Amino acid sequence: MSVGPERRRVQKVVGYVVSDGRLLVFTHDDFPLEVTGVQVPAGTIESGEQPAAAVAREVWEETGVDVRIVRALGVEQYDMWPSKPELHERYFFQLAPRGDSLAERWRAGEELPSDGGAPQWWTCQWIPLEQAHVLCNGFGARLGEIILGASDGTTVEGG
Repeated sequence: MSVGPERRRVQKVVGYVVSDGRLLVFTHDDFPLEVTGVQVPAGTIESGEQPAAAVAREVWEETGVDVRIVRALGVEQYDMWPSKPELHERYFFQLAPRGDSLAERWRAGEELPSDGGAPQWWTCQWIPLEQAHVLCNGFGARLGEIILGASDGTTVEGG
């Protein structure tokens, strides 16, 4: 039985930016929601880069929000097949924004994407943690640790 082509392993980071019980998410402006879904900042770890540095860089590049690491939440594997022959090793982090003056909604994007493709734009916004089940592509895999930590009486930094 064949399960498709050999998957290439790719190291990724996923950032849960939490502030006042809300999660920073985005949706792509130029693609249907059914195609791209609701996402959180995430991306590829560059050669020689540490996961914590990569997640802070990705959040900044994708949203313009400067963050600090609250805690590492662990690692998950996510098989991208059939959309890509990749197995993602995802490092999850809880982050908090530096500073207080954050908009409720804003546009961000890349005029010149690193892959050389067309410009890409997305809308960033804050949603209640309780609604984070809307995340696509396994991005919600480690959210339970944040939500459970907030509901069991412990203090969640940045929240």
